[in-house]
Amino acid sequence: MQVEIIMPKMGESIQEGTILHWAKKIGEKVEKDETILEISTDKVDSEIPSSVSGILMKIVVKEQETVPVGTVIAYIETDPSKGKLDVQEVMSESIRKDQPEKIADVQAQGQIPVSDPLSGKRFHRWYSPLVKTIARKEGVGEAELSQIAGTGSNGRVTKHDILFYLEQREVKEMAVPSKGHTSIRQSTDWELLTKKYQAPRYTVVRMDNLQRKMSEHMVRSVSTSPHVTVVDEVDMTSIVNFRLSILERFEKNHGFKLTLTPFFTIAAIQALKEFPIANSSVEGDVIIYKNFINLGIAVAAPNGLIVPVVRNAGEKNFLELARSLTDLAVRARTKKLMPDEIVDGTFSITNYGVFGNILGTPIINQPQVAILGVGAIKQRPVVLANDTGGDSIGIRSMTYLTLSFDHRVIDGAMGGQCISRMKWYLEHCNFDMVNV
Repeated sequence: MQVEIIMPKMGESIQEGTILHWAKKIGEKVEKDETILEISTDKVDSEIPSSVSGILMKIVVKEQETVPVGTVIAYIETDPSKGKLDVQEVMSESIRKDQPEKIADVQAQGQIPVSDPLSGKRFHRWYSPLVKTIARKEGVGEAELSQIAGTGSNGRVTKHDILFYLEQREVKEMAVPSKGHTSIRQSTDWELLTKKYQAPRYTVVRMDNLQRKMSEHMVRSVSTSPHVTVVDEVDMTSIVNFRLSILERFEKNHGFKLTLTPFFTIAAIQALKEFPIANSSVEGDVIIYKNFINLGIAVAAPNGLIVPVVRNAGEKNFLELARSLTDLAVRARTKKLMPDEIVDGTFSITNYGVFGNILGTPIINQPQVAILGVGAIKQRPVVLANDTGGDSIGIRSMTYLTLSFDHRVIDGAMGGQCISRMKWYLEHCNFDMVNV
């Protein structure tokens, strides 16, 4: 029996997906739960496992093509006897032969006639239902829509393209842009650039999907929020020594290694409860306080930085938090995250200390208003105050915390107090909370 493989719906807000890579070729055997392809959505790249075992008989949607969720993208033959049919015969068929009407119907729903600016000829440009919905809601007419440069396959306009266009349109309406300003999303002339920067002196490559998403997000954040960063020094000696003392026992009892990250997250959560403004967002002149804490943790995945979210982190105990952090980090590095697992964060933490960096000034993860940066823990000589009133010098495990915040809603005093409380909770850690 031939089983349809469809473009999965990987989140409530996901309406379409792009096939980045087929892990199997036509005629190859596929085991159930084995990765069959990698797809990209507007939020995350994910590896998709096969729902059945069999032989990949037909690929309907090729790599770099984008289709709505629910579209048939391939067929797997589960009957061993039929699966032994001549694979060459299968491969010689058109990859779209089995369902031209279905694909045509899907595409026709999004086609809009536009004119080529050079030749003046009319042709149909395809837009996904999601892009058309956004355009209709924002009052973007057909003529205006046709002028948006697409970064998708074959110049297709993606959700990110139209949202970025709307942002730029709003900025232009508010102020006259400076001369010479160039957006990172501005359409580039590939042929012109490759001629200008010729091999072997230069290597010219396009940003991959994740790099484009990150660059858009970072530029949008800096243009949205006036960033201010404060720094504090923290004595981590007690936590470092305590962790080392229970490391083997903790891993044996719970099945995963205890890192320092849960200690930083606990301190951040406690401070956010005292300074809820740092757990808010801004829309115009309105501040939205979040009565929950969804903690985003930046993870350096093989294909770029990604920020999975621990939902309702403020309600978790130490062990639950540590387990959630480990699970998300592992799945982020193996492309097993679902799109819904990287959205709706209310506060983020980034640990550049894992690379040995002692200080950084992180960019706020919009629409949040603050982000905590954690530096490397280094042993340093520190002046220690004695109970008798004298001073001494000791070797301590020290780190720097940085808090970048949105100066529209958090002033310097509030930001300074917030990071000071994080420091206090780290230096006065209650180790009884750690379930060894």
